[in-house]
Amino acid sequence: MPFNTATPFTVHSPDMADGRVARAQFASAMGGPGDNLSPQIEWQGAPASAQSFIVTLYDPDAPTGSGWWHWAVANLPASTRALPRGAGVAGTGALPPGAVEINTDMGVPGYVGPLPPPGGTHRYVVTVTALDVPRLDLPPTATPALLAFMAGAHTVGKASFTAMGSR
Repeated sequence: MPFNTATPFTVHSPDMADGRVARAQFASAMGGPGDNLSPQIEWQGAPASAQSFIVTLYDPDAPTGSGWWHWAVANLPASTRALPRGAGVAGTGALPPGAVEINTDMGVPGYVGPLPPPGGTHRYVVTVTALDVPRLDLPPTATPALLAFMAGAHTVGKASFTAMGSR
């Protein structure tokens, strides 16, 4: 099955408007200086054919050989155009009904804030993907890589931006 050509649209975060990851978005565990709050994310101009969305936050600079997935949310309803700050914190109920958080590279679902090594600067890529299906049937053990693979044949639009983070 051929992959669809993705139509670009726009995404931004008021929390990263200056192109930097805000301190509140950094991890609070392992000596992290932040509050581990997922950033507010807003998008516009998505294709009219979008029936659902995926939101991810990925660090391609993590010293793992494969980067690091900090957040992955699937099955966001087509009416969704924003996620509030802290939506990725477990138990807040801030995600729309039906949305599913995929396990991060920490092995748990939900938002895991950045924590680059001291003195280093990493890129954090936020991507919103528009799909032509209302939901993906994901196994409970789905990884962000599996999510991306399953979304590939259903992608009708994609928007990304990159913010820098260091400590």
